[in-house]
Amino acid sequence: MTHQRTWLDNYPAGVPADIDLEQYQSIGDVFDTAVKRFSQMPALSSFGKEVSYAQLDVLVEQFAAYLQCELKLKKGDRLAIMMPNCIQYPVAIFAALRAGLTVVNVNPLYTARELKHQLCDADATALLVVDNFGDTVAQVVDELPLKHIITTGLGDLLGGKGHIVNFVLKYVKKMVPDYRLSGAVRFKAALKAGARHQRTAVQCDHEDIAFLQYTGGTTGVAKGAVLTHRNLIANMQQISAWIAPAGLEPGKEVGVTALPLYHIFSLTVNGLVFTQLGVKSILITNPRDMAGFIKEIGDKKISIITGVNTLFNGLLNSKGFEGVDFSALKLSIGGGMAVQRAVAERWQKVTNNTLIEGYGLTETSPVVCVNPIKAAAYSGAIGQPLPSTDCCVKGEDGAILGLGEVGELCVRGPQVMRGYWRRDQDTAATIDADGWLHTGDMARMDDKGLFYIVDRKKDMILVSGFNVYPNEIEDVIAMMPGVLEVAAVGVPSEKSGEAVKVVIVKKDPSLTAEQVKDFARANLTGYKHPRIVEFRDELPKTNVGKILRRELRDKPAA
Repeated sequence: MTHQRTWLDNYPAGVPADIDLEQYQSIGDVFDTAVKRFSQMPALSSFGKEVSYAQLDVLVEQFAAYLQCELKLKKGDRLAIMMPNCIQYPVAIFAALRAGLTVVNVNPLYTARELKHQLCDADATALLVVDNFGDTVAQVVDELPLKHIITTGLGDLLGGKGHIVNFVLKYVKKMVPDYRLSGAVRFKAALKAGARHQRTAVQCDHEDIAFLQYTGGTTGVAKGAVLTHRNLIANMQQISAWIAPAGLEPGKEVGVTALPLYHIFSLTVNGLVFTQLGVKSILITNPRDMAGFIKEIGDKKISIITGVNTLFNGLLNSKGFEGVDFSALKLSIGGGMAVQRAVAERWQKVTNNTLIEGYGLTETSPVVCVNPIKAAAYSGAIGQPLPSTDCCVKGEDGAILGLGEVGELCVRGPQVMRGYWRRDQDTAATIDADGWLHTGDMARMDDKGLFYIVDRKKDMILVSGFNVYPNEIEDVIAMMPGVLEVAAVGVPSEKSGEAVKVVIVKKDPSLTAEQVKDFARANLTGYKHPRIVEFRDELPKTNVGKILRRELRDKPAA
């Protein structure tokens, strides 16, 4: 079967089939344009402190000058950043890119072993780390390729109240372990030093590497996806074109940045799209503190929120959330993992805004498909491919399959990574000779060009020769009022090869395994029924909130 862009006949009104890739030369160009256009508008808000686009520009310039003139970092050198959402983060990213460097985002919750793997693999020259995680760095600092370390306290750019924030985190909440990193420079000292220099402009273009973005490591060892300026800019423009029907007003919107900026979804949408549109971004440093999160957004009249299913579910189940002012909410976007119907329907009821599901991967910068922004309700689909994006479903033999047939979802487009950093074999195994990136997700396409993820290839459960997709089981069980969270996995079975096991966190303490099985019998065909129901206090998750099914398979309950 030949490949056709069926979805274009059913595209939302006003969304172009393709984007203009020549609009920006580099991410620095995107930032400079935004600063000129929105200079007096607020760019960031953190712990009540606001920073305008013009003020952000000054901080970015100071740090870029420090990196270039004091540390003598040159184009292509790699700066690792290890911190949660705080004002220093966007400053560091835009400064590094302005200085022609490549950014290596590091998950601050990494263990010393994971940190060492990533910084050695990326061959990072410099690291910016927030005090809370300095201890992790200290454990392996002698084994790292670093020449420079810059440290910062979470409160460092919050003005007068910053001292209080730093004091409380260290001495009251005990969230900052003591650590020693000899020769490390404080971030504020770096800004001061940078202010004394005149930076030399560095020319970056589409093919320069902007980020080495490490894939979660939920599948074996973490690999660095090489993302160029072109990859990120293309995806930013694709998303901007797609969300245009939402009627966002440049310079006037308020967005919530709760997903960490080191996660590719947040980096592109909340980092770049927000910047391009002049959004005021409310940085949530610890999204797990739901009470603090709700207090932070309560009266802000937010207009855009992005997140993963577990985040939306957590908010909906937190006290005070129904009291948030949603009158200005124009856009709720879920990605990073499947959005569950039960969560989407509750979200719509409480906020009067449709939770729009999208789909992407680290390797695609990240967004591939999104549901139409004006969709009236949850569809269960991941949506249609973005402008300038091709998708198809391939069978085991590599042939493109027809409508409704289930196979591996493959993607082509300007947002697809150049490859994996220094891993040619892995690259060749992921991107085929025709330029299709193989996602590892099982999917099908309907006659409107909407794609549906059936499941991860690796997570599929095989019961007596029948394919069982965990997403479907989870969706059904999540509809039970007594269930807070659920994950489905396959476990070995003598009778059927594999059997379905569900692990549940209860909302209603009186919920029983028998009730769960009865509910499954009423809603699922025989071979899909969970044979084992296990209750736990919490599910293992990545720092972004993705449920780690692999851990549930490998490790029995504690």
